[in-house]
Amino acid sequence: MQPREQQLVELVDTAGGAAGTATVEEAHRAPGRLHRAFSVLLVDPDGRLLLQQRAAVKTRFALRWANACCGHPGPGEPVVDAAARRLGEELGVSTPLQEVGVYLYQAADPDSGRVEFEYDHVLTGEYAGPVHADPDEVADTEWVDPADLARRIERFPDFYAPWLGGVLDAWRSAAR
Repeated sequence: MQPREQQLVELVDTAGGAAGTATVEEAHRAPGRLHRAFSVLLVDPDGRLLLQQRAAVKTRFALRWANACCGHPGPGEPVVDAAARRLGEELGVSTPLQEVGVYLYQAADPDSGRVEFEYDHVLTGEYAGPVHADPDEVADTEWVDPADLARRIERFPDFYAPWLGGVLDAWRSAAR
């Protein structure tokens, strides 16, 4: 398998229409190129969300807390299929997922200089089983109450991935 930074992502326009391809590395080089991504939120029966602390080796926003998993589908790959695959790779989890919204954002990582500029499909799934995190991807995991998480993000924003707040907003909007 190709190193992740050399894999292709699908470039998109602001409406989510396909607009070409680039490598992960090229898409995240400043100023960033808008590309398709996904963020998965896992919810347990008590309504808590699974967070992961991104591994130290991540090229963007290392050691920040984020949603259960995120990534990029390959060009033309169905988003739900790509998200299910990454959920298994990163956390050893398998559960049905459904898309609940889209969130477009751009954020520069002050440590690496890399840029996230993503048309982010937000997916959710219910899960209550064990998590078997890949240490090359995930430093730690935690189940957290959504209201408590919102307070933490407000109080300590630099501890969290910059996309997490928008992902939570898309999830909450879909639940209304």
